[in-house]
Amino acid sequence: MPRKMNLRKNDQVLVIAGRDRGTTGKVLKVFPADGTVIVERVNLVKKHTRANPQRQVQGGILEREAPILASKVMVLDPDSGKPTRVGRKRLADGKAARVAKKSGAMLN
Repeated sequence: MPRKMNLRKNDQVLVIAGRDRGTTGKVLKVFPADGTVIVERVNLVKKHTRANPQRQVQGGILEREAPILASKVMVLDPDSGKPTRVGRKRLADGKAARVAKKSGAMLN
């Protein structure tokens, strides 16, 4: 069952726990069913790949991002650049929008 997540693709986030604490990056992919996200240049793992000439894949050791729990990241406030929680606000046309709790700024 998918969980409600306050994070979306392309959000700027700060890692608040774990090995990469203090690192900022962009959310590349969101997995609501697992409650995880992939953040650019965060939680890098080494993946050993076998060469496959038919698919033009060169063998070796690749470094790639692994998923990180969404609870370990916070959205950055677009105004101040500080971590903030995410709230929801109804617009005049009736649509719901995400807002930063600290400044009230709209999140894209």
